Amino acid sequence: QVQLVESGGGSVQSGGSLRLSCTASGLTLVNYDMGWFRQAPGKGREGVATIDVDGRTSYAESVKGRFTISQDHDKNTLYLQMNSLKPEDTAMYYCAAGAEQGYQYIRYPSAFSVRGQGTQVTVSS
Repeated sequence: QVQLVESGGGSVQSGGSLRLSCTASGLTLVNYDMGWFRQAPGKGREGVATIDVDGRTSYAESVKGRFTISQDHDKNTLYLQMNSLKPEDTAMYYCAAGAEQGYQYIRYPSAFSVRGQGTQVTVSS
């Protein structure tokens, strides 16, 4: 059974940092394009960051320079380091895996094959 479980969300003040983790079971991260997307109340899904099987990363313009996606193959875990958080970063954050390598998941996050249940990030001003 494939499962992605996110953790690390919480409430922080503007300018603060959080690190999200996503532990995978039933699939090996290195074989998938992986990513994070978020969804705020009343809004659609927004691709935040992706990392492909070759380790190439992509970021939404709104998070470039502030967020960093990485993965630990030994732990089969995906991370999202979020610095200089802003109130507009408030959303539910989801970890996701894409079976089609090279797809532009950063633009089309609904195309991910599998996603976790999400972890809430709330940034107060």
